[in-house]
Amino acid sequence: MNKIALITGATSGIGMATAKVLAKLKYNLIITGRRKERLDQFSNLLQSEFGIHTKALAFDIRNEEETTAALNTLGEKWSKIDILINNAGLASGTETVDQADWTKWKQMIDTNITGLLFLSKEIIKEMVSRKQGHIVNISSIAGIQTYPGGSVYSATKHAVNAITKGMRIDLLPHNIKVSSVSPGMVDTEFSLVRFGGDQEKANNVYNGVDALLAEDIADAIEYIVTRPAHVNINDMLIMPTQQADATNIYRK
Repeated sequence: MNKIALITGATSGIGMATAKVLAKLKYNLIITGRRKERLDQFSNLLQSEFGIHTKALAFDIRNEEETTAALNTLGEKWSKIDILINNAGLASGTETVDQADWTKWKQMIDTNITGLLFLSKEIIKEMVSRKQGHIVNISSIAGIQTYPGGSVYSATKHAVNAITKGMRIDLLPHNIKVSSVSPGMVDTEFSLVRFGGDQEKANNVYNGVDALLAEDIADAIEYIVTRPAHVNINDMLIMPTQQADATNIYRK
């Protein structure tokens, strides 16, 4: 019987690439996101290309009622989740704290912290009852270093790192692995979302840089989840060769 993985934010970027990697490993997949049409199309592609079973759950992770309703549809068949990939997350804006829009701050906090916590808590209950499971939280270099115009986004990713460490301690007696991946610059829809759909601004983020791809992070996740039972990769920091840290980037 195939194991089951749940991936949040699976309609693009790292989430989509990770779903393909886990499908290749023959995991049955629960994929989540807000864009139902894209989610359903991707679900069908995974089934036809990899011969696995999938379940697509369209909901906004910021909404506890929507999240609860979606998880309540899992039933006996899908509730025994072996791997949880907490990938859903975003940045919104680059304004300084004196200029920032509160609604953008709330969007980041509700998605990157509150949503991650609420969904994780529901999944962890079943993992604890079975004394097995693996949680992989997608963090960021911003969770290690703060940069201009990124104070609240960085704060949310610092929180993800703290939550990861706390989960690892709390779940230690239950044989549950907890890992995190912290990427540097990854060329996905991340910057397009951050700049409210402004493609030119998004492109400028990666100008002159051979940035990471979503597939690079998915490869790292594959490594993490395929270690032997007695091995846990606590944290992984991955950068493009042209990026030394959050602010030092060499552009050709």
